[in-house]
Amino acid sequence: MTDTAAAPKTKLVAGLLGIFLGSIGVHKFYLGDTKAGIIRIVVTVVTVVTFGIGGLWGFIEGIMLLVNGGKDVNGVELV
Repeated sequence: MTDTAAAPKTKLVAGLLGIFLGSIGVHKFYLGDTKAGIIRIVVTVVTVVTFGIGGLWGFIEGIMLLVNGGKDVNGVELV
């Protein structure tokens, strides 16, 4: 059998995805949290009409990932 362990995810990639594509939840999908990614898409679609809060939310999360790091959905620390 082959080892199918995934390569560790990096906080740099997660942070940049959060900054540039966070409003649509791409960083959540990268970290394996599909449910949160889908919620982010819905929030963005709804808030585009109001204040664009989804974009700000993603930007802030991206900065936090770059500064503090974090874990993916499986609890594996970002490198």
